[in-house]
Amino acid sequence: MTEIESLLRPNVLGLKPYSSARDEFSGNANAWLDANENPFDHKGLNRYPDPHQTKLKARISEVKKVSASNIFLGNGSDEAIDLLIRAFCRPGVDKVVTFSPTYGMYKVSAAINDVEVKEVPLNTDFQPAGDIGFIDDPKIKIVFLCSPNNPTGNLMDKEKVMELLKNFRGITVIDEAYIDFAKAESWKERLSEFPRLVVLQTLSKAYGLAGIRLGMAFANAELIEILNRIKPPYNVSVLTQSEALRQLENPRNVEIEVRSIWRERKKLSEALLSLPLFATIYPSDANFVFATSPRADDVYSFLLRKGVVIRNRSSIFDGALRITVGTPEENNQIIELLRTF
Repeated sequence: MTEIESLLRPNVLGLKPYSSARDEFSGNANAWLDANENPFDHKGLNRYPDPHQTKLKARISEVKKVSASNIFLGNGSDEAIDLLIRAFCRPGVDKVVTFSPTYGMYKVSAAINDVEVKEVPLNTDFQPAGDIGFIDDPKIKIVFLCSPNNPTGNLMDKEKVMELLKNFRGITVIDEAYIDFAKAESWKERLSEFPRLVVLQTLSKAYGLAGIRLGMAFANAELIEILNRIKPPYNVSVLTQSEALRQLENPRNVEIEVRSIWRERKKLSEALLSLPLFATIYPSDANFVFATSPRADDVYSFLLRKGVVIRNRSSIFDGALRITVGTPEENNQIIELLRTF
């Protein structure tokens, strides 16, 4: 039994995955009569999607410089988060660790699966604080680390991440949904060093495809095989696969938009910093600005009345507001509104 297999739930270890006739066929078929589909062509949508997303994985492999065997594709990163918890955490027994404040779906997915969450607070610089003695608990199976973090916007300290990767014997998940906005190397470049590392990325943010719901998980081939074993057979639609391929044809467009967001992020941060309304504007490696205000609830309500929707994060961090970097026109609008508040 491998080290990763020893971490799996016993029922998942022995699971025989769903298999379709198309899993057993290679080549070009003359007729598809295996899946009870409507035989009349509806722009290709009468057929089920490729369950292995072969063409899309090949293109992502080229763009991300990761072998296709190390790529899992899901219905947003949330599907990979849920599948990892279901694969490794026994309901009512095992635990996961998060560093708070952070992305809320780790906690939600754990709760749905009846898995306890141990929340470790970040320090005042929004970095993991102190030692990581909690990892000695054998019931802790997964640690979730968001970098750049949502909602605080900062990258996690490289030495702290290395300490976790070297010493934690469970699965370490580094969520890099915002990595394209940071001038830092992705942890997916270190997959060969750390066999229990999973790196999450997405096409929702920098690639501008939040509407198609495509998340990516990068890990060693054994971990990817486990996720493929327990996922629904056709979890990524024909439309999602085709639109993702279209967008990935020209990564240069993504670079242009990311550079625009960098410029606007700087402009927005500097403008907010000039207003006495805000106590702190934190540095950001993401496509949003994290700020605190003693009148956060009033600011949030005021902007709503003006038709501008931001995120009030006061429930998880005192006085916190998260403002997404918009178009130049949208950023100018919110700046002018806040000046009149």
